[in-house]
Amino acid sequence: MPVPQRAVDPDHASLRNARDLRHGHKCGAGRTLPDVQGVSSPHDSPLPPEALGLVLDAAENASPLEAVEAVTGALAAALNASAAFFLIADLSGRGLVRLSHVAAGAGARGLGSVGEDVADRFDAGEQAEVLPFSGGPAEEAVRTQTVQVVPPHHPIPGGGRARSWVVLAPVTERGEVLGLLELTLPEEPHSAVLSQISRIAHVLSFVIIANRRHTDLFEWGQRTAPFTLPAEIQRRLLTAAFTCEAAPFTLSAWLEPAASIGGDTFDYCLGRDVLHLSVTDAMGHGVASALNATLCVCSLRNTRRRGGSLVDQAAAANPALFEHAASTGAEGFATGLLGRLDLRTGSLEMVNAGHVAPYLVRGGDVNAVALVVNLPFGMFADTVYRGTSRTFQAGDRLVLLTVGMLESGAATVDGIAEIASSRHLHPREVTRRLTDKILEVTGAALADDATLLVLDWYDEHGRRERATVSGAEPLHASAARLGPPPGSR
Repeated sequence: MPVPQRAVDPDHASLRNARDLRHGHKCGAGRTLPDVQGVSSPHDSPLPPEALGLVLDAAENASPLEAVEAVTGALAAALNASAAFFLIADLSGRGLVRLSHVAAGAGARGLGSVGEDVADRFDAGEQAEVLPFSGGPAEEAVRTQTVQVVPPHHPIPGGGRARSWVVLAPVTERGEVLGLLELTLPEEPHSAVLSQISRIAHVLSFVIIANRRHTDLFEWGQRTAPFTLPAEIQRRLLTAAFTCEAAPFTLSAWLEPAASIGGDTFDYCLGRDVLHLSVTDAMGHGVASALNATLCVCSLRNTRRRGGSLVDQAAAANPALFEHAASTGAEGFATGLLGRLDLRTGSLEMVNAGHVAPYLVRGGDVNAVALVVNLPFGMFADTVYRGTSRTFQAGDRLVLLTVGMLESGAATVDGIAEIASSRHLHPREVTRRLTDKILEVTGAALADDATLLVLDWYDEHGRRERATVSGAEPLHASAARLGPPPGSR
């Protein structure tokens, strides 16, 4: 039986009666939270605009480690919620982690229990409960970017039943899913309350982005598996956000690391009228590969930030890798695809440094993009690089990948068919779906890193403003189901 889904009204109002934050209110984690005078039921009307300021003040006045609790606590008090938690998306992209601060062993499970937890971790009173996606309301909220309402006693895929009314709201910023806000309410919430919860969840995304700079708590919570040193280096090379939605495009990237780390990276940077992007693959494995990747990516970024063209970026990265290899006596080179998209015209310039060709999805066709293929970075000191230009049409999708998506057991996956069948999905979902297909055939033991970057082009730069609801654009969100839309082939 499907979980009832409630659409959120984009016309949000702020919390009413959130003027008095002087009294204590207990939440599911056992923390003392600010209470709000005059609020008795989630059926009450939304609260006035000043409440949003109070929520932001509570976040700023708290320490970076407690800022999220300050926001969820203020909201829990305003709605008389018995539990409020932030569920952070783990680094695998295949589950959520409920973060709370309790004494070790005390437990802090949400009364709603969005799924069966498979592991608990503790560190100095910090608790992380791992909740895998299971096709239930949590995954539905992330995929469709809509608030989900789970009624009492409703069965939840993965085990268990909701014990009260549970609301799951996406915590998203420009299409980047940071996690979910989970609230357990005594009564069924009406549409105005759901709208308010959705808005506060969006505010929570900015609180997390601002405060995670000052602490390892969020990073620790997301790491459901320990990192090696090469993995730590590789992680630092990636962009802070894996997804970016803008009026003319949506972009999302994903890196599925091999056990020994294969040197893959992806990068993007948005200018006023241009979008820069790259996918690189440094040779080898382990620390040596991670260091070569660092040299390559940092050289590309340095030249880009000094105003250099794509060819300039390639021309600078090549001798940097060559000279490093010569000075250390170790082999070191990297393949790469560099791109510069003119957002005004849809013209895409690309430099291919010995890399696998990208794919263009246009209509129902998927084809490799013919590019001039240059030598990899670092092979020879005097390599001259040339670029190739192509023009996008509205509705086009570009898929960049690394050889890890094609090598060994991964080669048994029909990549072109998978790219075609996932055309209706948001790029964020496409990257997970394709890497999941690879892991199905490799048994989660990749011989090399597998990396994807998916770019959708809408050709609306300067002509349209995004129509968003709480950090995401519903127009481009994935449908509720994973399969192709009805009637498609």
